[in-house]
Amino acid sequence: MKFHTSSLEPTGFQMAPMIDIVFLLLIFFIVTFQFTKDEYDLKVAVPTATEGKEDKQRAISEIVINIREDGTTIVNGQELTEQELHSHLSNIARVHENQPVRLRGDGASSWQTMADVINTVERAGIWNISFATQKPKP
Repeated sequence: MKFHTSSLEPTGFQMAPMIDIVFLLLIFFIVTFQFTKDEYDLKVAVPTATEGKEDKQRAISEIVINIREDGTTIVNGQELTEQELHSHLSNIARVHENQPVRLRGDGASSWQTMADVINTVERAGIWNISFATQKPKP
């Protein structure tokens, strides 16, 4: 029996697959960071509450509605009127039966503004509504 011996050198560490993986991870983190950044409006100071559930397991498809002090409604960085908000939410509610919505109302906004937004959300067929608060600072 004759064995063939090869004089090939052992292959070194392959950099191309490692670079591909690093770039894919980098793209993933940049894209997910951009999604989380868009949903919060920094001009909204949510009210404080000592009690409440800290929701670390939020739904991926959760819609965040920001309500500023002057009554402006912001969704995904776009200012929407009551009719536009109703139309937007109605289209989503037709596709997703149990669509969650989080209301981030400014602490200084009027209760009537919040009630109007809640009414619009319910008229659109969405019942899964939660409210954002923050813990008081010591």
